[in-house]
Amino acid sequence: MHQYTAARRALMASAAGLLACVSLPAFAGQAWQTAVMPQAKQLDVTSRHTGQRYRIFISVPETQAPAAGHPVLYLLDGNATFPSAALMARTVARRSKATGQNAPVIVGIGYASGDDYDSAARSRDYTPPAGDKTGKGEGGADLFLDFLEQELKPIVLAVAPLDLQRQALFGHSYGGLLTLHALFTRPAAFQAYIAASPSIWYAEQHVLGEVKNLAAPRTARPKVLLTVGALEQSAAPPSARESERSAALARRRMVDQARDLAAQLAVNKDGFGLERVRFVELAHENHGSAMFPALARGMEFFLE
Repeated sequence: MHQYTAARRALMASAAGLLACVSLPAFAGQAWQTAVMPQAKQLDVTSRHTGQRYRIFISVPETQAPAAGHPVLYLLDGNATFPSAALMARTVARRSKATGQNAPVIVGIGYASGDDYDSAARSRDYTPPAGDKTGKGEGGADLFLDFLEQELKPIVLAVAPLDLQRQALFGHSYGGLLTLHALFTRPAAFQAYIAASPSIWYAEQHVLGEVKNLAAPRTARPKVLLTVGALEQSAAPPSARESERSAALARRRMVDQARDLAAQLAVNKDGFGLERVRFVELAHENHGSAMFPALARGMEFFLE
């Protein structure tokens, strides 16, 4: 045993000596720095409509603006959605000569808390007024849309030349609910509405009661994309479920609700004043994972 210990110590000493002779990399000792996104800027603003402090992210294409200005895509939950969308837009810009597509300005509407998802703030901002159906201090969608229209859009317009006839709104989950509420109550605000996995179930499906009021001006004729992950709902009845979450997914009928709403809008698109309606069920995606492919499909839908 003594011989083994002595041999082990000798080997370790030899290894240490060898390492001492090896030169360290040139970057050794340098501090890691915060990563910086190309073509990205941010600004914190406090809304006079909502009283909320927002973190606004923006990415402007380096390519020359079209004669009418850049198309612009507004993203809800901007802390989470902006990085991916900004990368997608840069890819569009690099391939614009081959595709003929103009890269959009990307505007992420986030929160100064820095959280990917500020649960309390988004629950207030993204939910439509539903009387006292929730009692949670929610239902601030109209004030949020006032902020977007009257405060944010002028800020963005001062940064880059924009084509005001090519504006889109993207939202996922509660953000998808807000996108539908904006479509039904302010159809001329955007030319494309992209509602990903919208929470149609909210407040006893309150948003479905707004559909009948949709009457987009003939000069607007927005287009609409609804997406949902195929795994956001199961065909099995709630009684066969083992978990409370699975039962809730079954009750909310995310896939059926989105498909049915898309069909309702499509069959009467002329009466509603819509250009076209598309529904996409994303295979193998659940509620969380569906956001990213929905964002890619949404940008494609907007720019095509």
